[in-house]
Amino acid sequence: MSKFVRNEDAFTGLEAAIVLIAFVVVAAVFSYVMLGAGFFATGEAQRTVHTGVGQATSNLEVSGPVVVTAESSANPEKLSKISFFLQLAAGGASVDMEKVTFTVSTTDDLKTYEFEGVDDVWYVDGVTQDETSEPPQNNMLDKFEMVKITIPGSTPGSTTFPTINTNDRFTVEVKPDIGAALPINRIAPPDFQSNYNYEVY
Repeated sequence: MSKFVRNEDAFTGLEAAIVLIAFVVVAAVFSYVMLGAGFFATGEAQRTVHTGVGQATSNLEVSGPVVVTAESSANPEKLSKISFFLQLAAGGASVDMEKVTFTVSTTDDLKTYEFEGVDDVWYVDGVTQDETSEPPQNNMLDKFEMVKITIPGSTPGSTTFPTINTNDRFTVEVKPDIGAALPINRIAPPDFQSNYNYEVY
């Protein structure tokens, strides 16, 4: 009479396989979650760095000299205009000039001008642009474009410009809507002649 012997080797192997598969699945899910969290944190850090750099640097820079004009009245001992050229900084994004403000300040006074309150002349590759140009001139300062800004010192009947006398230090701050302000620090010339233009440093 044959005797049956209980053999559970196959069941032990199956259980081990199930446990192994469970470990692999859990490890895969855990690694996916960890990688996803890592990618998210890296993306947020990258966006934060890019935003910080964009806010800390200015998209604008001065091109060429800063020129001031002496007042044409009987007392030309102060400035009546400040003119300078603006262009995009290297790698800078386009700037909507309609949202740019200009602040002229001295040790005693400060005045702020909107873009509509200044005179502007646009150039593309050195050629003057206007509404009839092709392509038509708009208020977006783009690559290869340049705009001449002239801040007027006075309006008929009232003086709005801070008083800038000979040898006075003054600052023109150009503030775009995105990015850091561009400060232009200069010293008025030691002598003024009525209606004369002077390059300042």
